[in-house]
Amino acid sequence: MSHPREPDPVKLISSLFSHEKGNIEKVIGQLSDIYGPVDHISPELLFDRTRYYAKEMGWPLHRRFVSFEKLVPVGTLVEVKLKTNEVEQMYLRGENRTVNIDPGCISPERLILATGKNYVHRIYLSKGIYADLTLIFKKGSFSPLKWTYPDYADPEVIGFFNGVRGQYMDQLREMKRID
Repeated sequence: MSHPREPDPVKLISSLFSHEKGNIEKVIGQLSDIYGPVDHISPELLFDRTRYYAKEMGWPLHRRFVSFEKLVPVGTLVEVKLKTNEVEQMYLRGENRTVNIDPGCISPERLILATGKNYVHRIYLSKGIYADLTLIFKKGSFSPLKWTYPDYADPEVIGFFNGVRGQYMDQLREMKRID
């Protein structure tokens, strides 16, 4: 028989992209006000694996990934996604978004993104939000799955998230040492 217990806290991460580079920096500041200091920011990347968002947001699209210093309970992911949706609404131009925010979290085993879109590999959490299993950690690195977005499967992006996970694991070890 299993004995249910709460999982370790997770490392909150987010992807942000926009045609307007200044919006990305503003939103990172807003998210930092909400979730605490940012401890990793990726280099600026071109969001060019799809043109899906070009009509709504313009082109080219610039992207940054960030992680937050403070660890959070995995159960907060739904509220984080709902809050980032509110922040996106602050940057509407007419009915079009000018910034896209995709929050998620890193645990020792995986990287999960929060989404409002259902699909076969996504698990419903609550309040219209699903967990998208995006990367799994095995043999010392994150690995993509057959449904992983191509940009998350990019070696540079995986390297960034491996670095974030390394710091996260140090934080977990320190937290358990103190307890």
